[in-house]
Amino acid sequence: MALAPGSAPQGDHAAADQHIDAPELRAFVLALFFIFGGITSLNDVIIPKLKELFTLNYTQAMLVQFCFFTAYAVIGIPGAQLVKRIGYMRGAVAGLLTMMVGCLLFIPASQSAAYPLFLLALFVLASGVVVVQVVTNPLISLLGPARTAPSRLTFAQAFNSLGTVVFPKVGATIILGSLATVSAAELSGPLLDAYRVRETQTVVNTYLGLAAALALVAGVVWLNRNRLKGESHEASSVRGSFDLLRRPRFGFGALCIFLYVGAEVAIGSLIVSYMEQGHVLGVDAQTAGSYIPWYWGGALLGRFIGSAVLARITPGKVLAGNAVAAVALILVSVNATGAVAAWSLIAVGLANSIMFPTIFTLACEGLGKRAADGSGLINVAIFGGAVIPLLTGGIADMTGNLGLSLVLPALCYAVIAGFGWFAVRPVAPLP
Repeated sequence: MALAPGSAPQGDHAAADQHIDAPELRAFVLALFFIFGGITSLNDVIIPKLKELFTLNYTQAMLVQFCFFTAYAVIGIPGAQLVKRIGYMRGAVAGLLTMMVGCLLFIPASQSAAYPLFLLALFVLASGVVVVQVVTNPLISLLGPARTAPSRLTFAQAFNSLGTVVFPKVGATIILGSLATVSAAELSGPLLDAYRVRETQTVVNTYLGLAAALALVAGVVWLNRNRLKGESHEASSVRGSFDLLRRPRFGFGALCIFLYVGAEVAIGSLIVSYMEQGHVLGVDAQTAGSYIPWYWGGALLGRFIGSAVLARITPGKVLAGNAVAAVALILVSVNATGAVAAWSLIAVGLANSIMFPTIFTLACEGLGKRAADGSGLINVAIFGGAVIPLLTGGIADMTGNLGLSLVLPALCYAVIAGFGWFAVRPVAPLP
């Protein structure tokens, strides 16, 4: 039996075999996961680039993530309303075109050599990513039986991780590899402006290539805009969407999405600076940047493994176990030196692997035709990627100790472990 795309898995309280019968959409959804995952992870590469060019401290550099992930708080609910009005496929096109505009805004940002314009471009780019995620998360959950939704979403997130491995690998070579021998701190006036324009050109070229690719994908999706039949969504106001937070499972899950994304992004954003430290590896920026794909690669590997594990073991228990492992790895890293400190922090990526899809499906279990509303609120919770990294950078600046600042992500993972045990119990569907 086919279920309307606005519906969500009902767990043990509804027919477990209800789902959308549209297997041809799976490749399309997996491609979108790859694209927005890769674009998000490029922030880890441009942060050290902009930090050097504009002589920023850690807090100022983390404004990159703050502006990018603030889009989730601003666009999450309106994005869900847009998707409910125009449908999943047209919503995906709108998101892709917005992402393309964000990429093109890097041109005036570079020409003006102004840091605030780079932040604006990242906000617009992220706004498009938010709309695409509003489409993909509930859609992939519905492209198969409800009982295997966590496994299926974890598998789709593996393609998200593939993007986070490929994009930083290429980006570190193109963007960080071009760091000049002269430092921005040594220049001033017109010479400094010219230096910034020249050095940010590599960033512009990277995002122009992405803009062309996004335009192509948007065209393909538009040609297939009518492929999804029988789509329906429950009407609700923007304000009315927030009543889902009164549902204990969903409210706790939304909080954990906030904490998880924040912790994951904070660690990824600081990998280059962490590896550059003398007591860790003491390497240059380009070499340190080459470690970013290993962090995201751990999530890639873990998601392929996790998709099989989650089909056999209670998702809540798997989530709790991974969160405890993340806390342990951070504590090992901040109390070690050399390769142990480096690789234990990178290994947190492996622990991260199943967290987002598992938290998402556990939180949204039983929402029925409120799935789009739930997805919109989950996207608002991704705002944690703006707050936690900024606070982590602030701790690093205040204490002068980058390792100590990682205690904040560790606390986030501890709360997620609690949600895992809480979500082991089944939840009743909405009336």
